Amino acid sequence: MGRSEAGKTTLTQALRGEKITYKKTQYINHYDVIIDTPGEYLQTGKLGRALALYSYEADVVGLLASSTEPFSLYPPNITCMVNRDVIGIVTKIDKEDADTELATRWLQNAGCKTIFYVNSKTGEGVSDILEYLREPGEVMPWEEGTN
Repeated sequence: MGRSEAGKTTLTQALRGEKITYKKTQYINHYDVIIDTPGEYLQTGKLGRALALYSYEADVVGLLASSTEPFSLYPPNITCMVNRDVIGIVTKIDKEDADTELATRWLQNAGCKTIFYVNSKTGEGVSDILEYLREPGEVMPWEEGTN
């Protein structure tokens, strides 16, 4: 979940090992084990309720905050609204005007205890998220055939 242009779809592409291309998310997309949501759902009160419903389809909920955002849409302690693990993800860490400290404080204020820092275009930090999400015995795509 995250505001429009926070990098949700780009991160989804990076997590799936796809070529990064701009694609505006128009509706909630299910990709195997990833749910990608439009930013408008977080930015609009009535649509925001749908995010709570979709969180029940996930084992882990990710709250994204771009390091270039001028404000946060996450209320304090919002993570208690779902009975799932909620992680914070700071995106666009490579930008010249990045303020990762501020984005981190916003996610901590929202209730995120675990926070990742990513540059989806270069892949920096993406493997950390994948390792966190790895289930016992699961073979990651980059490990296939290395036994």
